[in-house]
Amino acid sequence: MNKQPEGRKGQDGRGAPAWRGKGGNKGRPFRGGPKAPAGASDENMLEGRNAVTEALRSGREIDKIYFAQGAIGTLGHLVAQARKQGITAQEIDRRKLDAMSITGSHQGIIALCAAVPYRSVEDMLALARERGEDPLLVLCDGITDPHNLGAIIRTAEVAGAHGVIIPRRRSATLNSACAKAAAGALEYLPVAKVNNLPSVISRLKEEGIFLFAADMDGDRTLYEADWKGPAAIVIGSEGEGISALVKKECDYVVRIPQKGRISSLNASNAAAILLYEAVRQRMEQTRSEV
Repeated sequence: MNKQPEGRKGQDGRGAPAWRGKGGNKGRPFRGGPKAPAGASDENMLEGRNAVTEALRSGREIDKIYFAQGAIGTLGHLVAQARKQGITAQEIDRRKLDAMSITGSHQGIIALCAAVPYRSVEDMLALARERGEDPLLVLCDGITDPHNLGAIIRTAEVAGAHGVIIPRRRSATLNSACAKAAAGALEYLPVAKVNNLPSVISRLKEEGIFLFAADMDGDRTLYEADWKGPAAIVIGSEGEGISALVKKECDYVVRIPQKGRISSLNASNAAAILLYEAVRQRMEQTRSEV
């Protein structure tokens, strides 16, 4: 088995912290309201100045705000407040807002809400400790299709992973399409939305977690990597793959062997293959310890 990087804090012989502790095999559901975006129902969107104002004031989970072209003069304070809170605010043609609107009285502004509240990376690490397991995380870099993101979340939950991390920009969000593809997994698996993936990777390294970037040009196959300790899988988009900056921060770049003629796998399929190799190795380790 390939030697892992040295220099991480911990006591388990791989340079990783002693994650295993007391706790059951199942985490408690991470429950949130049934709020989904973009046109599914009147619970999925907030329309109008008052609704958006109160949502921003209360700290409600908002993925994105759309406001009408030419309305910055009257809506500028809301746009500024949204951006101050790290929420993307995009100016679009009023006719597009009209098409999105359910109420027909959007007043030039619509906010899209997350299907469930976002969690933190700390929540994921706490969940691993609660289960007495080494962390297993998935980082999504540039996954913009909500169906792909939902499928990744679904597989991660079934595989027993402890969380999925997405960037604030260049990413699908926890909208209704994502929630549907996740098939209930969002109720149990924490998803964090972060400002900067490389910074989060540095944070994970400090916790003794090894980062495995999935790339067809990897210097080893996924079967040659050691998934038995604290690990995080980094999945990129089908078109562009993992960004150079994120890949540079990872400990390993692994590839999935390909025998066919097409160039690559769907991102969610690739995530599933990597996750279940980690599951297989961890199960073997558990059996060997009995």
